[in-house]
Amino acid sequence: MSDYVIRSGDRAAFLAGLRELIDFLTVNPAVVVPRYASITVVVDASDSVARRDAVEFVAAPLGVPVEDIGRGYFDACRDFGPISYGVVGIPPEERQ
Repeated sequence: MSDYVIRSGDRAAFLAGLRELIDFLTVNPAVVVPRYASITVVVDASDSVARRDAVEFVAAPLGVPVEDIGRGYFDACRDFGPISYGVVGIPPEERQ
């Protein structure tokens, strides 16, 4: 058992939702879209080594490096045009 938890969801439902959003926006050009958008996977781990390991696990298939952004936070992201897909490891004392 790993020392971390990756808060992930139902992959098929997520992809279907994205396709539904694309189809909706395509046929409804009056709907305003944001300039930028982001999707973030959140990692739970009580210690910084496990947090970094989990962020690296998610970042590896994205082909991006993990950054230590200080105070126990780690993140990685990949941009797809104006949309960012990333992962963040948040220290337990900062989670709500």
